[in-house]
Amino acid sequence: MTTSPPKYLEEDNLSEEGKKLLSILPKEKGWLGSYAYNYQGFWVPQKFLQAVIAFQQQFQAQDSDIIIVTTPKSGTTWLKSLLFALVNRVKHPIFEPNHPLLVENPHVLVPFLEHTVYFDGRTVDISTFTSPRLLATHVPFASLPKSIQVSKTKLVYLCRNPRDTFISMWHFTNNLLLDHKDTDSIEEMFNLFCKGVSLYGPFWNHVLDYWKQSIEKPNKILFLMFEEIKKKPKIQLKRMAEFLECPFSIEEENSGVVDDILKMCSFENLSNLEVNRNGKFITGEAYKVFFRRGEIGDWKNYFTLEMSDKLNNIIEEKFQGFGLNFSYV
Repeated sequence: MTTSPPKYLEEDNLSEEGKKLLSILPKEKGWLGSYAYNYQGFWVPQKFLQAVIAFQQQFQAQDSDIIIVTTPKSGTTWLKSLLFALVNRVKHPIFEPNHPLLVENPHVLVPFLEHTVYFDGRTVDISTFTSPRLLATHVPFASLPKSIQVSKTKLVYLCRNPRDTFISMWHFTNNLLLDHKDTDSIEEMFNLFCKGVSLYGPFWNHVLDYWKQSIEKPNKILFLMFEEIKKKPKIQLKRMAEFLECPFSIEEENSGVVDDILKMCSFENLSNLEVNRNGKFITGEAYKVFFRRGEIGDWKNYFTLEMSDKLNNIIEEKFQGFGLNFSYV
């Protein structure tokens, strides 16, 4: 164990106002850090609470903004790279030398509002970003700043089946704890997940709120499934392009632009780039922890029959009647 933890594990970055708020919020064992706190009905690590509040209070949406939304470990890194390549394909032709995605991590190119832009009391000046601004958040729909909800800002939501989401979240947080703190057992974290205590969860509330909003406002929210992109990537990439009003031309399709975007943003390509193998965030997280397997069905290597049954019963109860089905293979 090292004596001083990296910045992403520090927990003393709260103002007096923040400490006062924490003292009255319900808390549970945290996934990353000592505790998670229930703020506005969702669970947030202590170190991100003030950034979430700053995001809610300070962010001003623009009609041209594109915001990626996910529950953590749903394929966020992949979606960020796909949308960055898609939206910027004229400015940055695919596979051009020094294309931003070949020399920088997708999370730097498409920053998280609560994890980067407003984190730790800083404010990145996103007003200087070229339009359309490509940003990301894990915050549930009901807690988004009003300016996002009432503007023409477009939201692209990515959902992944809950079993793989859980396994990926467990691995991810343990990899960040490794060498610094004790890691968490799968049994303990699975029980928390089933109680609804997951990063920005409960999982079912997060997914269902965006699912319902996407049905009510199909021009504002595009709801994607990780498994569908894996199985039919071309169709899903074209859906994204249509939704964002930058469809592929016949010429682009014939010259292989769709295939090139998928190839450049593939797990194999991104995970093997020098920047993603050896780079780090200024807060200390290695870029490589964001690339593990990116597959469907890894849960089979970890789930017992009892775990499957328990989560199945919860998912069946929570999602019954909403027309949303998960693919596990």
